[in-house]
Amino acid sequence: MAGYSAVDIKKLRDETDAPILEVKNALVDANGDYERAKQILRENGRAATAKRVDRVTSAGVVAFAVSDDKKKLGGVVLESETDFVAKNESFIATAQKIAEMYLEQDPSGDPLAVSHGGKSVQEIIEEAVGRIRENIKVAKAVHLETDGEIEVYVHHDKSKGAAVVVEGKSGEHFRKVAIQVVASPPLVLSKDHLSAEAIEKEIEIEISRAINEGKDEKLARNIATGRVNKEFVKKAALFEQPFYMDPGLSVGQYITQSGSGSTVSEFVYLAVGVS
Repeated sequence: MAGYSAVDIKKLRDETDAPILEVKNALVDANGDYERAKQILRENGRAATAKRVDRVTSAGVVAFAVSDDKKKLGGVVLESETDFVAKNESFIATAQKIAEMYLEQDPSGDPLAVSHGGKSVQEIIEEAVGRIRENIKVAKAVHLETDGEIEVYVHHDKSKGAAVVVEGKSGEHFRKVAIQVVASPPLVLSKDHLSAEAIEKEIEIEISRAINEGKDEKLARNIATGRVNKEFVKKAALFEQPFYMDPGLSVGQYITQSGSGSTVSEFVYLAVGVS
């Protein structure tokens, strides 16, 4: 192999994770110049990304990274075109790597510009597209920091996950609250966080429903208000939801009865296909 060796092939493949045939072709095109070959592979990745950028991404995974002291978190929804790719170990590892980058750097400015070890998220995705040949995108990126502690849960299929920020010490009972968020995604933490406009909108919907059931308008408003308090609020507010392990308790009551003296101050819900 004039101009390059088997060592060059292995090193370049390890660095770029590109298919071996493309690595060899890049070295041939670069006349054995290692750095030029690496640049060719990057250009190929950008070209592959550009060709696929408009393709719909309906599959993917959620990944979280939490600091050892549980005070910082990075999270990502990394989407692909097919479930086959989403289940690929290389794709899952890419999502985890990006989550770890978001643990160290806030991605809110430009998620694709965050970099570590000489590579940006954009470059990591281009390499993945070049390897997998599907459109891949960061659908959501998060970074949290707290004086308390963070607990996370990712569903077994990795399509959804949640993080809860705990004021005080966390523990397994707060991981169960993260499971609750995944099982029944709330809109807000407590009913006090629901706007008057949101409540009134739901009441108007329920008034129409009651009138269609034959109730007069005055009675319909009373029925609607009761339904909103019983149904909408208990679904929309995390603390009001029936706890999945004991529906006789609300999540708020479960937290209080845990005896930890801690509470949840914030939650994050991530899911493939959810903006």
